[in-house]
Amino acid sequence: MAQNQNTAAALTGAAQGAVLRPGRSADPVPAQPDASSAIKAVPAPSSRNEEVTTNGVGSAQTGTESLDSVEATEDAGPVRAESRQRTLRLMLRQCDRVLLMDFDLLAMNDWPDNFSVASARRSRDLWVFSALVAATVFLSGLTGFVPAWVAGGGFGAFVIILLLGIPALRQIYTSAPSYLDLLIKRQRMMRDARKHAEHLEGKEGLIWQCARMADFNPALKNSRFSRLLRLSEQKVLPRALSRREHIRLYLIYLLEAEKAYGRVQAAFFEGNQDAIDRGWQKAVAEPESRA
Repeated sequence: MAQNQNTAAALTGAAQGAVLRPGRSADPVPAQPDASSAIKAVPAPSSRNEEVTTNGVGSAQTGTESLDSVEATEDAGPVRAESRQRTLRLMLRQCDRVLLMDFDLLAMNDWPDNFSVASARRSRDLWVFSALVAATVFLSGLTGFVPAWVAGGGFGAFVIILLLGIPALRQIYTSAPSYLDLLIKRQRMMRDARKHAEHLEGKEGLIWQCARMADFNPALKNSRFSRLLRLSEQKVLPRALSRREHIRLYLIYLLEAEKAYGRVQAAFFEGNQDAIDRGWQKAVAEPESRA
C-alpha cells in the first residue's frame, strides 16, 4: 500500500519535473530531441533553390524572347521603310507629268465671256437685217414696185453694208471683235486646251494614276472628279473635254494633284534621309542608271 502511494507520488513528481528528494536518486532528465530530427523539421531549402533556379531560367527565356522580338522589330524596320519608299517612288514616277501642266493654257483667261458674245451676235443680226432690207428694196425696184432711184439707193446701201462686214474694213470704224471672231477664238482655245490635255494624259492616262496620292491630299477623293477619273482610266478623256467647264474641272484636279505630288516628294526625301541616318542601306533610294 505504502509502496503504491510512493509510486503514484513519484509519477506525479515526474510529471511536474525532475525534483530532488532526500533519500532517493534524482529522476532522469527527459530526452532532448535529436539534432537530426531538428534538421528534418527545418524546411529543406532545395525547393526554394529550385524555385529560384526556375525563376532564373524563366527570366532568361523571357530575356531571350525579348531580344528576339527586338531583333525582329529591327529587321522589320528597314523592310517597312523600303516598301514605303518603293511605293512613294512609284507614285512620283506615275504622276510626274503633272509638273508639265500649263496653267495659262488650261485656265483660258482670255475666254470670250457670254456678254461679249451676245453683243457681237446682236451686231451681226443687225448687219444681216440691214443687208436684207437693202437687197429687198433693190429687188423691188427691178420688179417695178418702187421707183428706179429708190432701187438704186437700195443697191448702193446693200453694197456698202456688205463692205462694212469685211474684217479688214470693219476694223476701221470699230475695234470690237465680230461674232465670228469670238467663235473662232473659243474654238481655238478649246482645241489648244484639249491638245495639251492629250499631251499630259499620254497613252496610259494621268489623273487616274494620281488618284493614288489621295492620302496626301483628301481633295482628290471628291466625288465630282469621279467621271474624269473613269474617262482617264479608259484613255478617252481628251475627247470628252468638249466644254470649258470640263477643262476647268480638269485644271482643278491637276492643281490638287500637284499639291499632293509636292507632299509625296517631301515624304520621300524625308524617308530617304531617315534611312541614311539609321543606316538602312536597303531603304536608301539610288539614282537610276541612264543610258
